[in-house]
Amino acid sequence: MIQVKEFLDTEYSLAEKRANEFLASLEEKDVINVMYGSFSKTQSQGIVHQRASILIVYRKA
Repeated sequence: MIQVKEFLDTEYSLAEKRANEFLASLEEKDVINVMYGSFSKTQSQGIVHQRASILIVYRKA
C-alpha cells in the first residue's frame, strides 16, 4: 500500500529532524519520494510566518 506522511512546522530544522527520524524507521527500498517546500505568509500587521513542509511518499508493508 502506498501512503504519505507530511511534516509541517514553523522551523525547517524541526520538520527536517522529524522527517529524518521517520525515514530511519523505513527500509530504503520502501521510500518512493521525498518532497520539500517552504512558504511564508504575511499577516495584516506585517508579521511574516515561515513554514516548512516535507512530504514523504512510501510503501507500507
